Amino acid sequence: DDITLTADGKDTYQEVKTAGRYRECKRTQGVSTTDLVGRMLLMTKAHHSTIDEDLDYRKHTDNFGKGPKGHSPWTGVSQFLQTSQKIIQFASGKEPEPGDTIIYVAGAFDLFHIGHVDFLEKVHRLAEKPYIIVGLHFDQEVNRYKGKNYPIMNIHERTLSVLACRYVSEVVIGAPYAVTADLLEHFRVTLVCHGMTEVVSDKDGSDPYEEPKRRGIFQLVDSGSNLTTDLIVQRIIKNRLAF
Repeated sequence: DDITLTADGKDTYQEVKTAGRYRECKRTQGVSTTDLVGRMLLMTKAHHSTIDEDLDYRKHTDNFGKGPKGHSPWTGVSQFLQTSQKIIQFASGKEPEPGDTIIYVAGAFDLFHIGHVDFLEKVHRLAEKPYIIVGLHFDQEVNRYKGKNYPIMNIHERTLSVLACRYVSEVVIGAPYAVTADLLEHFRVTLVCHGMTEVVSDKDGSDPYEEPKRRGIFQLVDSGSNLTTDLIVQRIIKNRLAF
């Protein structure tokens, strides 16, 4: 319900409204694209540590990503407040059925984008009756293996983004980094998938996918997309500096 106008003041959606193909949805309170852009512009190590901020980026941030309350030490300013009702609105609510292939994937899924959707679609095609569970890592864990001030979106925002995808049946909020035997047995996982991105070792130097590989249920899946969260952030910063 945040309608935009064209340069000459016309309703952007007038054509689809006239065709009777328009439906307005209430936007999620506290989720702001402007705020997310601001967080991308604040790509400094100081966001997650005591290192001095990069003044070259800082001077171009203006008032993006700033707000009076809701500051997170991991993702900067966020006015979004998660509730159980909000999760229910986004969740499929479906339990796995007999004959379903339960597939587990894990990661940050930060700035949920078409690369993520392409990956999940490819995973979805691996089985006749797929039930995809996405394990989302806590902000602190993502920051450990991604660095800088990642993740851009906090765990609550990432949860709703992933739940909104039609290929996803369930989300584990704050999944362990290592895919353990307990996790595999708890969710009765048939297959574990990962994209073509680098797999960073766990804190103790071990492979987080060691257990599913040992069981022979690990599979790499090529999304066919070269878009990454890093690339989006680089574009935003590059265009902002040019602007």
